[in-house]
Amino acid sequence: MKTITVKNLFVFLFVAVLGSMVSSCKKTSNPTTSLQPVTTTALSDADSLKYLMYRTMQVSFVDGGRDSTYNLPTYYWYSNVPSLDPLSSSYDSADVLLKQMKTYAINPGTGKPFDKYSFLDHGQVSGEIQQGVAGDIGMQVTYAYDPNNNILLYVLFTDPNSPAGQAGVTRGWQITAINGDTNISYDGSNGPNVNRVINAVYYDPSASFTFKKPDGSSFTTTLAKTVYNIDPVLFDSVYTVGSKKVGYFVFNSFAAVDNSNGPTLTRQELSNVFNKFQSAGISDLIVDLRYNGGGSVGTAEFLDSLIAPASVTGKEMYHYLYNDKLTAMESQVGLQDKVLFSGGGSLNLDHVFFIGSSHTASASELTINNLKPYMDVKLVGDTTYGKPVGFFSFHLTDYPNGGTTENFLADLYAINFETRNANNQGGYFTGMIPDAPAVDYVDLPWGSPNDDNLSKIFNYISTGTYGRLSVAERMAQNKSLRLAIPATIHPLRFNGMVDYKLSNSFDAAIKKLRKGN
Repeated sequence: MKTITVKNLFVFLFVAVLGSMVSSCKKTSNPTTSLQPVTTTALSDADSLKYLMYRTMQVSFVDGGRDSTYNLPTYYWYSNVPSLDPLSSSYDSADVLLKQMKTYAINPGTGKPFDKYSFLDHGQVSGEIQQGVAGDIGMQVTYAYDPNNNILLYVLFTDPNSPAGQAGVTRGWQITAINGDTNISYDGSNGPNVNRVINAVYYDPSASFTFKKPDGSSFTTTLAKTVYNIDPVLFDSVYTVGSKKVGYFVFNSFAAVDNSNGPTLTRQELSNVFNKFQSAGISDLIVDLRYNGGGSVGTAEFLDSLIAPASVTGKEMYHYLYNDKLTAMESQVGLQDKVLFSGGGSLNLDHVFFIGSSHTASASELTINNLKPYMDVKLVGDTTYGKPVGFFSFHLTDYPNGGTTENFLADLYAINFETRNANNQGGYFTGMIPDAPAVDYVDLPWGSPNDDNLSKIFNYISTGTYGRLSVAERMAQNKSLRLAIPATIHPLRFNGMVDYKLSNSFDAAIKKLRKGN
């Protein structure tokens, strides 16, 4: 039989299976409280995960709810979820149970559930965000239209450190064959061709790709999944627009700027780019987040501090909203109510422009929103994903057969908080609407002045207006342009924002709270 435990990603918090099963499964040094029907059946890993997930979200993260002193559910919308039996056979898995739990909190503005975000993970997200490592081929693709409405497959981007990046593959290359098969035409979101493409790019251990370069030449290579350090800055440059210097960089991952090993590659890369911009004396900044699905809130804070003026020092960057139970115990359990700017950057900017899309989410949106009270912030591109909420991370484990060896089950990422900026602006569940719509021509390399986003921004810097030119007009003028089909983009990276610093604060706070009782 099993003693079940749940711990925060950085915290060890123990829990016992309940009823008559408790005495034979628990750690004997811990008291118990009977909160479940009596059962003598040992829990499978699947049932353990359902049980732990439900109670962490709906009852308490402290000892899995067996300490009756505390009533601390962690789920932001816990009060909307009715009482459910997590061990019911109605739920084949924890994923099925979580899917059901996400249906209850309804956004009155859309009539749809708020929660399209919560999920269970088996270690990949933590590695990407905290350690800044990935284990894939490092390439994201999309189908795109040409001026004749033919649909072709293109590379959106590659990570420079990845197998694809190291092979020289880059944005704008067309994929003409996979594993020697040229039948990769778009046949719907669940078509066999599309599924074959998705498996080859994101899931298979290795695959052969044939590319058509912009110059018309062909290139075939085999790409195999490899563990590598994520390079979050895909491109950077300084442009001269009239008499102004304009800095531009593509930021693709909010991997942590610090971890247990110290400063990370992300911190180094961001620092290098901003030092370059300072040396160039830029007056305007463009941050390209069009495919950035988020990551660490600590990285958003670091980036905002680099962009913001020095006058923001000591002022509010953003504040948190929790559920009522966590709010009532906020200080006791180590939660912050708001984050202040520890300092501003060294740039003196007239404007900061962000390029966004429907794949710009979470920590990316937080970064944009935090700056609005203090700067002239412009958004160009498409409406963003819409995720003003974030996660703590809970590491769910059990102890098989009452032993002392932990068995990892999953990391739980269920929405725990919402954020608002210093002007209390937030709530963008349907996305941030751009000041100027622009389209994504994916066959253009990073930094091309023909990029519709950059073209509009450069026009604004020069004239004060974005200019008007329809998609049809642009593609008629330039027959080489390829227009991305956003619905065909399968994300390569995590979509969300995780606050690891608050996750890390739970342990000391709970120990202190208990000591005082």
